[in-house]
Amino acid sequence: MKLSHFQFDLPKELLAEYPAENRDESRLMVIDRKKQTIEHKMFKDVIDYFDDGDVLILNNTKVFPARLYGNKEKTGARIEVFLLRELNSEQRLWDVLVDPARKIRIGNKLYFGDDDSLVAEVIDNTTSRGRTLRFLYDGSYEEFRNKLTELGETPIPKYISRDVTPEDAERYQTIYAKEEGAVAAPTAGLHFSKHLLKKLEIKGIKFAEVTLHVGLGTFNPVEVEDLSKHKMDSEELKITQEACDIVNDAKVKKKRICAVGTTSMRAVESSVSSQSTLNPFDGWTNKFVFPPHDFSIATCMITNFHTPKSTLLMMVSAFCGHDLMKRAYAEAIKEGYKFYSYGDAMLII
Repeated sequence: MKLSHFQFDLPKELLAEYPAENRDESRLMVIDRKKQTIEHKMFKDVIDYFDDGDVLILNNTKVFPARLYGNKEKTGARIEVFLLRELNSEQRLWDVLVDPARKIRIGNKLYFGDDDSLVAEVIDNTTSRGRTLRFLYDGSYEEFRNKLTELGETPIPKYISRDVTPEDAERYQTIYAKEEGAVAAPTAGLHFSKHLLKKLEIKGIKFAEVTLHVGLGTFNPVEVEDLSKHKMDSEELKITQEACDIVNDAKVKKKRICAVGTTSMRAVESSVSSQSTLNPFDGWTNKFVFPPHDFSIATCMITNFHTPKSTLLMMVSAFCGHDLMKRAYAEAIKEGYKFYSYGDAMLII
């Protein structure tokens, strides 16, 4: 498979600027790989496809307010700083992206907040837009993190052209988010309401939680025609023994195992034993799933509608089958499904 196989024209009006009014009332396209059929449902209908003992794999990462705006010393130029990952908590070192990057050089200082209560010094260049910052703050580590939360805003995707609203802080977060560390939401999970999760639980569906802290690498454009030459950025991953036991027990009993989102799928595909069972994991993964790929754990997946040429679309193609995926996407465009983070969902069984 080549990069050009994943190009398609997406009308701009299908990019979701806002979430559905109720989480579980997004639209749901159901794709049956065996029957090669496509059905149109509401997301809350997802419960009809699962039975007692089936498992949903949920990514419980929590998005933190990663986008800050500061001013450059002397010139006062407004600079956007996007926090990517903490490198050293004692020295308060962070990997960040800056915009506009051409103005930001090693040694520059940036000031944040109306009272300049937070200062950062640029200590390294990592990529054309990447920098390493050392934050200077009088206070404990906990106070420093609270200050970042206070000054930061919800990192909704750049394609959303409106300003961030207070609602985004809640809606750009799954209701089961626990472990802070993501700079983008695992968006397939945004469709689950408390009510729907409760109904699934009452029906006997089990939940296996994994933690994959979504970084911007997930969304980096693929720039090589030969997909095998694309390198994914590493993202932090934790899979507990408890999650493995839930999944492996369901495998033995031949129950349906559903990865909720490409991040959950990448998480479990990163830690498969030679017997095709799930292993515990605590570290970093740069797993890139593209066709052809033999999936070892999940038998179905829930996902949103993705951008042309994205690694997310490539994973969906590998799982769904490329021709069926293309047919489904053509149908989604024809039927006016909403795409991307706040868009509609797809269940592939």
